[in-house]
Amino acid sequence: MSDFASYAIPAAFAAFVWWSSTGVIFYLDGLPRQTFRWSMAGATILLVGALVGLAASSQETSVAAAHQSFFCAIVIWAWFEMSFLMGFIIGPRRALDRPPTEGFQRFVNATEAILYHEIALVFGAVLVWALTADAPNLVGAWTFAVLWVMRLSAKLNLFLGVRNLSAELLPEHLSHLRQYLTQRPMNVLFPIAVSAAGVVTVFLIREILSFPPDSFEASGLTLVTTLLGLAIVEHWLMVIPINGARLWEWSLDERRRDKLAQTADTESPVEAQGAAQPTLQSR
Repeated sequence: MSDFASYAIPAAFAAFVWWSSTGVIFYLDGLPRQTFRWSMAGATILLVGALVGLAASSQETSVAAAHQSFFCAIVIWAWFEMSFLMGFIIGPRRALDRPPTEGFQRFVNATEAILYHEIALVFGAVLVWALTADAPNLVGAWTFAVLWVMRLSAKLNLFLGVRNLSAELLPEHLSHLRQYLTQRPMNVLFPIAVSAAGVVTVFLIREILSFPPDSFEASGLTLVTTLLGLAIVEHWLMVIPINGARLWEWSLDERRRDKLAQTADTESPVEAQGAAQPTLQSR
């Protein structure tokens, strides 16, 4: 296998798994709500298999084991994403007639709206690390860590303010969360987050190049680094005049596709504001 293929295969695998798994979640979330229990039941079966697969692959240091660990971590993460988007694990605050438009209380309200999900992710992270503790293959653990940290960064940026909110991706049963999204050109956290992630990415690339291209170490690091790079791209899609939601247009139901089309038709540059201006607030 050529050196290029040794790097390209795990990178392409990571990108495809990230893109397709996200699309599958959006598709299932767009089905009638009476199907959600069946979807979660199927996802839970896959979760158990992924936990077993992660524990087994973490003990091996082959290229195949690196891919298996990565895939299992994505499946585990997908279970938590489905539980959130389908409304099973969200938070105690489900609605708010008059949310504060600024200040610390608005942050408290937003945290309460997703609190149970955040707690569940902590338990998920602990479980993943427990299954891979002292194991030679930590690809799955690092994959889950990248997803966790970068998703938390994305949530904070959406709260503090970015240009593209992608609110059309939220299902109707989570419409109350739109009141916590803020539209503005950028916020102070954004450059810090993408710069820190960029520095880590450069460091990881240097580490990749220090190992033989077809080694377990190079493959595992390429998988994790590709995922981190995609997360950085997702962050940039929040502030540049491109709607990243179109990457998953194929998986959206008719209602959300219509909203996506309306967003594209009415999109206009966001004017800088002196203070964050919440949009999509419930009335």
